[in-house]
Amino acid sequence: MTSRRDFLKTSAGVGVGAAVGMGSPRSLAGAPAVLPHRVAPVAIASGNGMEAVATAFRAVSAGGDTLDAAVEGVNIVERDPNDRSVGYGGRPNLDGVVQLDSSVMHGPSRGAGAVACLEGIKTPSRVAVDVMRYTDHVLLVGKGAQRFAVSMGHRVEDLLTEGTRRQWIEWRARMSATDDYLTPEEAGLRVPPFEDEDDGMGMLDSHDGVRPQGTINCNVINQDGDLSGVTTTSGLAWKIPGRVGDSPIVGAGLYVDNDVGACGSTGRGEAVIKTCGSHSVVELMRSGMSPVDACLEALRRVVTFTAEERLRNEQGRPGFNVNYYAVNKNGEYGGAAIWSGARFAVCSGGESRREDSAYLFERGR
Repeated sequence: MTSRRDFLKTSAGVGVGAAVGMGSPRSLAGAPAVLPHRVAPVAIASGNGMEAVATAFRAVSAGGDTLDAAVEGVNIVERDPNDRSVGYGGRPNLDGVVQLDSSVMHGPSRGAGAVACLEGIKTPSRVAVDVMRYTDHVLLVGKGAQRFAVSMGHRVEDLLTEGTRRQWIEWRARMSATDDYLTPEEAGLRVPPFEDEDDGMGMLDSHDGVRPQGTINCNVINQDGDLSGVTTTSGLAWKIPGRVGDSPIVGAGLYVDNDVGACGSTGRGEAVIKTCGSHSVVELMRSGMSPVDACLEALRRVVTFTAEERLRNEQGRPGFNVNYYAVNKNGEYGGAAIWSGARFAVCSGGESRREDSAYLFERGR
């Protein structure tokens, strides 16, 4: 016979044991944090990160640090004037000023750093690394972030290109029919209207009634199972000055737990912030979900939290997209989006490619 008190004590002990990895093998099935073995290096990124994942993969394969590898990868996109969602050439805010956001997390050291509303620095991800490594803070914003960047040797430059300047001028002219700004048609100019390039992220762009948005996230795991990640962006086009999206928010646009996995996001930042998106994905992987299933479940929470009529389509579904990219401790990876058509970049075994993201809803249905 067992007393009620002894039974409760025994039951509680079993629960704690399972939580810390001392339960039966069946209770640990699929839990990435309890399988410490060497894995195949992987770099995963949003669809605009083909060069980023190749660069990051080469770096970790040569023994480089996972965070340095991820940052080196996204720097390619940050410096690319043709990517209008990140860094140099990113679309400006309401006032025509490019404001950048970025966050980094280093799995082995549990470190994190971030900057928001940073102006004039092409590579905000490197400033975020400096915040992590050289300060006792996690997040610096605005003019303070810029002053810090300059003190660390970063150079202030004009981040607007002629392409993004023209987009901003045209957008401003189309905002009102009663102001003094002229559209190209009204001015008699034969300038074709801009179109948003396909970034492989399944972005619902201005042609769907949503302003252009985009980002790059890159997560890396090396052969020892160490993880790091970075997310960097110029944010929502024509945003209110000072607007901060999910990219520099630890737990929203990026989260890394070296015992479990890493996740980052692109798409509507406000929706990701409200649901603590990347943190949710990592915690779901901790519970045993695969990266893809964890991403899909976190996206279902976004759908549930989208209660505003203005943000929903005729079927009551989000009229925007959110994308998650995740890798777990075993090197298993995946991506998912609210809407079909999204793709992500991955490099494993030395081969870079784009793969289709899982999704909740079929476009056009």
